[in-house]
Amino acid sequence: MIDWDRVRIFHAVAGAGSFTKAADRLGLSQSAISRQIGALEETIGTPLFHRHARGLILTEQGEVLLETAEAVAKKIATVETMLGEVKDEAAGHLRINTTIGIGTVWLTSHLFDFRQLYPDITLELVVTDTDLDLSMREADVAIRLHRPTQPDLVQRRLMTVHTHIYGSQRYLDAQGTPESAADLDRHSLIAYGDKWQPPVPSLNWILAAGRDDEEVHGRRATLTINNVFGMLRGCESGLGLASLPDYLGSNNPALTRVLPDLEGPSFTAYFVYPEELRASRRVAVFRDFLLEKVAAHPVW
Repeated sequence: MIDWDRVRIFHAVAGAGSFTKAADRLGLSQSAISRQIGALEETIGTPLFHRHARGLILTEQGEVLLETAEAVAKKIATVETMLGEVKDEAAGHLRINTTIGIGTVWLTSHLFDFRQLYPDITLELVVTDTDLDLSMREADVAIRLHRPTQPDLVQRRLMTVHTHIYGSQRYLDAQGTPESAADLDRHSLIAYGDKWQPPVPSLNWILAAGRDDEEVHGRRATLTINNVFGMLRGCESGLGLASLPDYLGSNNPALTRVLPDLEGPSFTAYFVYPEELRASRRVAVFRDFLLEKVAAHPVW
């Protein structure tokens, strides 16, 4: 009998193209991923991947399983919605995926209010700067910082996020406050590590602010961190200046906006979920709750 959890892992590996990337995405060890795929191949009785130095390529049998897995996931989502919400009530479990910055700071600050309104909905928050696959039910809903490209996802614009430069008073007292973009050349800067893919491409605009050519003349960061929450904490502790989304910096009493007239690129966040959950009451009330919070928030 085929284990569905192993099929979900197989789907993640097929999408990532390697055990290592799939392990990072799923939060599992590479050896655990390899064991699960090996067990699935043993159950089916055939290899699912050709293993090459450059990565993994699906076998013919693997392609068949991948197509079937995606179809089954959609049917399961539809059945879960029908069974879990027969009554027109908001109840059940909701698994939410979003970026580390939004999830650990902005969203968690509002979840108490949501639970007060809907105590019959249990929540699971998965924060990662790489997208989970909603079609395979790795999450039910997501807040994405880019427009989804999958055709079977319902999307609703949530907010436009603006970015500015922030510094702690501790840092500004010790190093002074820049008066122009050119002054940033003399300051310690915190950036998203260039070995990792930032949740939005423009996150490191502080390294090129006021300059013509980022690649040739870009500043060097004195500290790089591979998630936005880490950048926030480093900035709070006085390690340097950072370009942060306003939902992290604007209402933070430990931070001061530097060069307030200098605004970085903005980006739009979307609330997305699979077509199969369009009729879900728990998804609908969560979507409407987020829209209300966004409308009431002064920094968007």
